[in-house]
Amino acid sequence: MLAILSVTFPFFALILAGYVAARRRMLPLDAIPGLNGFVLFFALPCMLFRFGASTPLALLLDPVLAAVYTVCALVLVVGVVVADRRRLGWNDAAFGALVAAFPNSGFMGVPLLVALLGASAAGPVMLTLVVDLLLTTSLCVALSRLDAAGAAGARQALARALQGVARNPMPWAIVLGMACQGFGVRLWQPLDATIALLAAAASPVALFTIGAVLARSQMLALRHHDHDAHRPVPWREVLPVVVLKLFAHPLLVWGAGMGAMALGLPITPFALSAMVLAAALPSASNVSLLAERFGANNGRIARIILWSTAAAFFTFSAAVALLR
Repeated sequence: MLAILSVTFPFFALILAGYVAARRRMLPLDAIPGLNGFVLFFALPCMLFRFGASTPLALLLDPVLAAVYTVCALVLVVGVVVADRRRLGWNDAAFGALVAAFPNSGFMGVPLLVALLGASAAGPVMLTLVVDLLLTTSLCVALSRLDAAGAAGARQALARALQGVARNPMPWAIVLGMACQGFGVRLWQPLDATIALLAAAASPVALFTIGAVLARSQMLALRHHDHDAHRPVPWREVLPVVVLKLFAHPLLVWGAGMGAMALGLPITPFALSAMVLAAALPSASNVSLLAERFGANNGRIARIILWSTAAAFFTFSAAVALLR
């Protein structure tokens, strides 16, 4: 267990450092979007490009792994929406489903699982990231519009979500890396060195940014006197989703993967372990930005992300110990 903590502790410590820096105003709130932009448009795409160019294509294009993860994401989304729709409405139920089903596999998962399991873990984790960006996010955004504009509004929201995916550099970086690998393209050495420098910055800056974004979400809710900031969000609206994210999601993926293996489908224990650990990660911090953009109760979403991130220091480390 100490060996596992020696790897996981620095990752969570950097998140805490970013949170403290923003809360104590050592990092101005206005600077956080710029920091996030550096990670999203420069550092992280370079890291994903390098992994896409070096990871075996069979892992990046594994249809069985993709199907297993997709089914689990859909089960979780449908379950949360059905449970919460009448009480919270489509908008808050949909973003509650998204924060329960979307792990922080981009900013946190790829570097952490590569550090824990080796470079081969990048393939299954990037596969989960693509599923969540293309499918889970788009579906939840579309469902969130059913309250306001019905089916027509949901179709428009789905189109907007897909446009957002098309502008997101992360899946394109993975595809470009795969293309370079498939066609045997070698980058000009100075360009490759530049990409390597940006890729090396991705992990520490991304983790620091996660903490800063969490702090910013809480502080802006209070500053703008959002409707959810007038009262504390009840634990019954936060704790069940945190439990679903940290326990139900990885258990669903593990159960579905074991079932697929029992049916004789080609899933290796290593790939399944990497995918289960990706599902065991805390909620993705960008869900808070989406909730704010689409008018959901961002105070609730920010608290779910915060508490899932804090609790994951223990639960994720335990999951690694169980699967090793």
